[in-house]
Amino acid sequence: MIVRNETNSDIEAITKVTIAAFRHHPIGNHTEQFIISALRDANALTISLVAEIEGQVVGHVAFSPVTISDGSLNWYGLGPVSVLPEYQKQGIGKSLIREGLSLLKALGGKGCVLVGDPGYYEGFGFRNVSELIHPGVPQEVFLAMPFDTQVAHGSVVFHEGFSANSSQPAGGFGGKLSVVKSLLLIAGRCPSVFMWCNIPANAGLCLCDGAARVFLFHPESVESVSSRANNPHGAP
Repeated sequence: MIVRNETNSDIEAITKVTIAAFRHHPIGNHTEQFIISALRDANALTISLVAEIEGQVVGHVAFSPVTISDGSLNWYGLGPVSVLPEYQKQGIGKSLIREGLSLLKALGGKGCVLVGDPGYYEGFGFRNVSELIHPGVPQEVFLAMPFDTQVAHGSVVFHEGFSANSSQPAGGFGGKLSVVKSLLLIAGRCPSVFMWCNIPANAGLCLCDGAARVFLFHPESVESVSSRANNPHGAP
């Protein structure tokens, strides 16, 4: 297996890999390929790596800049990460992530953040950092890896490309919901059962993950009410 930077000739293959990886995802909204394209079009793909086996692109990972309210620079977000279904559970996703983190450090990066399963990402050095929050995402699944002893403080905002989809532009109420939902499934660390349902006007939308957890989505924030942690599944 070769892990290398993407080239223009890889773009179609990356799209196909991303679509295939998320096609049967229980809460996938099938916008992951649009997120990658939006990041690329905005020159916000700081690192875009592919995994290649015998000339075939079988995996991809993206890293893009994030904004932190304290003004800290050179922090990045991990995701989406995708591996073709028939090549999953073979360490390809891990290889992509490790190489991407190594390249971020070489570029002078100060740290990386993601939304994902702590049980999986702690193996790379990610942890829950109380000084960093991402409004709208439960703190227990928002993880960070400082690359030095200085830790940023404040709210983290991912690039607006994460709200991209095929039918509506980034921003607005729908855009905010799309960002949150996309982040919750970025790395394949999502509850096994999700359900969108209507709740009273002005309350936004309700997302129930089948594990006694309800997320109330509002235009500017998300309130998470949970009686126990969900049980995330599978790694790429």
